[in-house]
Amino acid sequence: MKTLFLVSTICLSLIASAQKIKLPAAAKAAFEKAHSGASNIQYEKENGNYEVNFVENGKKMSVVVDAAGKILETEIEMKVNELPTTIQTYIKVHYKDSPLKSGAKIIKADGSTNFEAAIKGKDVIFDATGKFIKESKD
Repeated sequence: MKTLFLVSTICLSLIASAQKIKLPAAAKAAFEKAHSGASNIQYEKENGNYEVNFVENGKKMSVVVDAAGKILETEIEMKVNELPTTIQTYIKVHYKDSPLKSGAKIIKADGSTNFEAAIKGKDVIFDATGKFIKESKD
């Protein structure tokens, strides 16, 4: 009986997670207005908001948008060598055993810019000048 319950619970969890996310109309309209040339579009829930992953002009990107249609941030994937030199140096010095895997430029709703450096199991966040802000689990 316990096994049957466990299997049922796992199956229901998988079905629930595999359901398509429907973007609220305002969020969808805001995304489409800002990124009309997007392709390979995928949606997912993120902390009560929606993350839209897509490709535009050959670059992988994502936006976080709230249900009301406000774009909270836009993330643009970068090659490791495109990150500012100060960030590359910081990673080499402070994370010697964790080479850079990828990078991203993050533009917040207020226009401020951050950079994200992905290393083994962590994202390291920097401000626009390359100053370390924080690290978080990937």
